[in-house]
Amino acid sequence: MGFYSRYLFPRLMDWGMRSDRFRRERDKTLRDIGGRVLEVGFGSGLNLPHYPETVDGLVTVDVNPGMKHLARRRLQETPLAVEHHIMSGEDLPMEDESFDCAVSTWTLCSIPDVSSALEEVLRVLKPGGTFVFVEHGLSPDPKVARWQQRLTPLQRIVGDGCHLDRDIQGLLVSAGFEIEDIQRYYFEGAPRIMGYFYRGRAIKPEEA
Repeated sequence: MGFYSRYLFPRLMDWGMRSDRFRRERDKTLRDIGGRVLEVGFGSGLNLPHYPETVDGLVTVDVNPGMKHLARRRLQETPLAVEHHIMSGEDLPMEDESFDCAVSTWTLCSIPDVSSALEEVLRVLKPGGTFVFVEHGLSPDPKVARWQQRLTPLQRIVGDGCHLDRDIQGLLVSAGFEIEDIQRYYFEGAPRIMGYFYRGRAIKPEEA
């Protein structure tokens, strides 16, 4: 992992993602969850203040060790019991059916093998467990989508692996999730190529 990925990018992300607009998105995404929770793509811990009291325990994973330093103060301040791991979401060591809920916020865009990561999330969720998410991805507007596809190679460099053109809903369905609720919209104030958001809840089928 290079200097940019480990040291500069985490600080840029922490600064850019802590505005009031992003806080509102986190509140909407996390307000109704509970039980034992897995967060994939923990980053600098910006979700921690938004977890409700119904969360019994939180296990977090993030592949970038540079994020842990930025998360230290938030980990010290949270009343939650947090078990934090530096690892990829593509190969989780957690046991099958060991979580009530999983969380991803602006993470699925940058996991290299995102299908494997979603299959791992499905595996560790209990039957009927929920996956809550807010992500940016592929726009339904063909003109915007074409620019997303053209600019994704550059974005992967400056965004540390981030893809602009992933169909988040399609990826979830392909991994075996059932979509319970999803909202798709352009995020106010963001460029359209980067600001098409998917926010919702997906369920692990009882018979998965």
